[in-house]
Amino acid sequence: MGGRKNSAPKAPRATGRRDASPPWLRSQRRSAFPAILGSLEPAKGDPASPVFSAGAAANGPYFFGAAAVELIESSVAMVAAGRELLPEGVWRRGSLGESAIPAADLVIANYALGELREGDRERVVERAWKAARVLVVVEAGSSAGFAVVRGIRDRLLGEGARMIAPCPGEASCPVAEGDWCHFGARLERSALHRQAKQGTLSYEDEKYSYVVLAKGEGARAAGRVIRRPVHQPGLVELMVCDGAKVVREQVRKKDKEKFRAARHAAWGGEWPAGERG
Repeated sequence: MGGRKNSAPKAPRATGRRDASPPWLRSQRRSAFPAILGSLEPAKGDPASPVFSAGAAANGPYFFGAAAVELIESSVAMVAAGRELLPEGVWRRGSLGESAIPAADLVIANYALGELREGDRERVVERAWKAARVLVVVEAGSSAGFAVVRGIRDRLLGEGARMIAPCPGEASCPVAEGDWCHFGARLERSALHRQAKQGTLSYEDEKYSYVVLAKGEGARAAGRVIRRPVHQPGLVELMVCDGAKVVREQVRKKDKEKFRAARHAAWGGEWPAGERG
């Protein structure tokens, strides 16, 4: 993974610039990353502050606009590929467990912390949190990935962090033991991607767990849809976390306004839509 230094980045080219990024990366910008970062309040700091990403799949300047981006990656091959995909970013080769993390408005640990031993992970989280104004942790949407995210969530909330997303509250996570909170994003597959995975579909559904924590107050959703909505004639069933408990809410057609909103509710979206705590 790599990064950009503290000097101000070059101004982006004017409007009509063609997005030359590959289809799967454009798909991530439309789905996974907006879902993860859409709940953040606008930063009040210098827009040229460096941004550190601990995940080679971060969208860099394509997503963050004029922000300076620095990425760290241990693999020579991944650094080379990353420079092709994100030429505006500064790529720094090194071990996540040993590399310095520069102060940044936003630090992203993307499918990275779960690969570390517990002791190494705790040290990296400590350094990342010290460096960041806002920390985003993303892991696989599995029981193991959620356990990593949940552990970091609980630890940093205990140290005074403020919750931004996805949780509506800052109390103990109400998801039952043996279950896990995760979300999904549909990503386009290139021909090369299909060949590498021996797949036939033009897309794949990526499941992920995440948490966004900040050192300042931010608006939170009143509730979060944590399962794919179930649609039946005249009925939409939503699994919603309100921060204190997980409830199964059935919205019927007779409640016209609420039913209309429920029909458009998305897995990972806010519920009730637009209502903030």
